[in-house]
Amino acid sequence: MQRGIVWVVDDDSSIRWVLERALAGAGLTCTTFENGNEVLAALASKTPDVLLSDIRMPGMDGLALLKQIKQRHPMLPVIIMTAHSDLDAAVSAYQQGAFDYLPKPFDIDEAVALVERAISHYQEQQQPRNIEVNGPTTDMIGEAPAMQDVFRIIGRLSRSSISVLINGESGTGKELVAHALHRHSPRAKAPFIALNMAAIPKDLIESELFGHEKGAFTGANTIRQGRFEQADGGTLFLDEIGDMPLDVQTRLLRVLADGQFYRVGGYAPVKVDVRIIAATHQNLERRVQEGKFREDLFHRLNVIRIHLPPLRERREDIPRLARHFLQVAARELGVEAKLLHPETETALTRLAWPGNVRQLENTCRWLTVMAAGQEVLIQDLPGELFEASTPDSPSHLPPDSWATLLAQWADRALRSGHQNLLSEAQPELERTLLTTALRHTQGHKQEAARLLGWGRNTLTRKLKELGME
Repeated sequence: MQRGIVWVVDDDSSIRWVLERALAGAGLTCTTFENGNEVLAALASKTPDVLLSDIRMPGMDGLALLKQIKQRHPMLPVIIMTAHSDLDAAVSAYQQGAFDYLPKPFDIDEAVALVERAISHYQEQQQPRNIEVNGPTTDMIGEAPAMQDVFRIIGRLSRSSISVLINGESGTGKELVAHALHRHSPRAKAPFIALNMAAIPKDLIESELFGHEKGAFTGANTIRQGRFEQADGGTLFLDEIGDMPLDVQTRLLRVLADGQFYRVGGYAPVKVDVRIIAATHQNLERRVQEGKFREDLFHRLNVIRIHLPPLRERREDIPRLARHFLQVAARELGVEAKLLHPETETALTRLAWPGNVRQLENTCRWLTVMAAGQEVLIQDLPGELFEASTPDSPSHLPPDSWATLLAQWADRALRSGHQNLLSEAQPELERTLLTTALRHTQGHKQEAARLLGWGRNTLTRKLKELGME
């Protein structure tokens, strides 16, 4: 690939300096600008191979600059940078025709690699997308890399009606992603219909999906449209698709293949144009192997896969999510939003959250009602948060095990606002093990050291450090 010319526009001089140094070190020619007007003036006489632009700048912001550049130079790749890592920023950037989206703080090597990819794209004369669709805001928040990947996928699918399969644990926000995919798609003005397979009795699923004719079964007194007809032209979200019975899977596959179906008890085909977004917390590949899910249907649905991480894998997002949910709860209840004490924020990021984002949202709603003061302290948090039933929590350990007792002690300490738990617990742990080993060996230090996996010198030093000599 030929070395290229890169322009960087950012009102932050430190960002300009860092990028200029890094890009020059990669053999690229870099010119920096403080605002969008300077860039437009320079474009009158020359053109770079790629432009990096901040999204939030005084005067002309990055999206306004992007729009003007795409009108004048539609083939020029533009990378949008922002410290405001949310779905709307990502989708807006893609919809305005951005080559890619770079959330701050970014890894400098990844930034350089992205620039080089954009230059290669430009030099190969590939036409980037250039569309303008303004969708409503969503409550999707995430600075974690895994969530940024989700935002990118939603942005890249903003011109598509392709099928999407969303994987994730319960409470991770799968329906929220489905709504976002619909809102940022060409079908945004058409219906979005959601149906949870696990919540419907098996003998009613066909009627719910495909509707029924009058007299089709006992109680069918009128013709009823199913969810497919209701979603015609729009999106049908099938939640917990892994729970769909096999016979219904066969009918769904036929609809996806032919675009038509028969109501229950009907003889006339009904044609529909529906985008399918499916979601599950189950491992569908395993369900296929077990013969519980049709392989051909799986491949029909699994065109694009989006994996939503559990909250424990995106802990850096917890404080921002909690503040957001506290504000939402305050608006719902007509009260002033609660504030989180810094130690409370830290405690929230350390909890297990088996119920994921939904559990955090419900906790914030509970705190809005139940916390006594305006500032939420650790002792205000509901006790069940510290007793969460997760695979590594006390409830999954023998009740009289040392790990259970240690976990219970740690829970009590955290709820009391203790910090540096390891430095507090480690001496006591070592003292207990030393005492037990010496008692077991009748005071024979070398044998006790062997039982503990230490050398004799280590045991002697530990006895001195712990005041046990």
